[in-house]
Amino acid sequence: MPQSSKHLIIGSLDAYSGKSTAVLGLAHCLQQQGLDIAYGKPLGTSVNNRLDSDSSPDTDADIDADVEFLAETLNLKADRLCPTLLMVTDETVEQYIGGAHRQDYGSALGAAMTHQTVPLVLLEGPGTLDEGYLYGLSLEQMAQAIDASIVLVIRFHSLRAIERLLAAKQRLGDRLVGVILNDVSSLHLPKVETLVKPLLENHGLPVVGVVPHNEVLKSVSVGELVTRLEAEVLCSKERMDLMVETLYIGAMNVNSALEYFRQGRNMAIVTGGDRTDLQLAALETSTQCLVLTGHIAPTPQILSRAEEMEIPILTVDLDTLSTVEIIEQAFGQVSLHDGIKREFVFQMGREEFYVDRLLDILHIPLPSLV
Repeated sequence: MPQSSKHLIIGSLDAYSGKSTAVLGLAHCLQQQGLDIAYGKPLGTSVNNRLDSDSSPDTDADIDADVEFLAETLNLKADRLCPTLLMVTDETVEQYIGGAHRQDYGSALGAAMTHQTVPLVLLEGPGTLDEGYLYGLSLEQMAQAIDASIVLVIRFHSLRAIERLLAAKQRLGDRLVGVILNDVSSLHLPKVETLVKPLLENHGLPVVGVVPHNEVLKSVSVGELVTRLEAEVLCSKERMDLMVETLYIGAMNVNSALEYFRQGRNMAIVTGGDRTDLQLAALETSTQCLVLTGHIAPTPQILSRAEEMEIPILTVDLDTLSTVEIIEQAFGQVSLHDGIKREFVFQMGREEFYVDRLLDILHIPLPSLV
């Protein structure tokens, strides 16, 4: 591998820790500072299921949607993209155990890196320390195969996260060069500065980013909810880009419901299709969409008012409990493909990541901008 290329893998201890967000924010920030980067996701997990127009007929039709999105967002050309070596699904796991897909993926990863001569190759790692181990593509195995450094992203919801980071440092050794503390609540921000950062620094684990909790980044678009719920959209179909930040359930009397709904902001409200009183109350508050269960159509009065307020009404052939479970799973697990989130991520990269320090750790100088 060329001496000029450094390799950095962004990994995490848990799925949905904000790893993809960190990769996008960091990559954009580096580009803005004039650094030429390449990007890849060796272990694919987000199947797009469509053939790219530039792909040859012999390539796999399954393209990792995160790779395609980030490449488009950052305007990365084909020679700045590293291949996804394996798309992991239940089917591929079964096939691998049965003898298919068997190859030395570590060597394949190393070979792919030889084609890159940029100052920094930024790779998105697996969702946990153990994911990909079966194929030789766990976070640790990747780093050893290409002599890469590692930055871990973790949702910092408790001081107990410190133990997990120190254990990861023990496991990954000197390859772990930094951590990004994500989704830090306002309660924990002062403690991060006064307690957490000094402790981690003393254990040889620099903090290279602190990202405060942000409701927008954890939000989900109405269009995404339609897809996940397999819902029918009854009105305001052009408002699928509205972002939902909170979930409320309408199952009480209308007077209590009004007071309850007024506490929320940018809500998805789930209620029975036969509860016209609650539906009217919901339409008078900060509601981004109304989800009606039981596949019961709303009255013309409700549809007319929703059209007037430009609030989508979704109807689902599910009970309330099942609907709520699906929506709750969506929060915080939605990719950054919702356009409104991109500027938040770019701003986060500029303000919350310590990019200069990270580059100093990696011994990568910024180019001179004339």
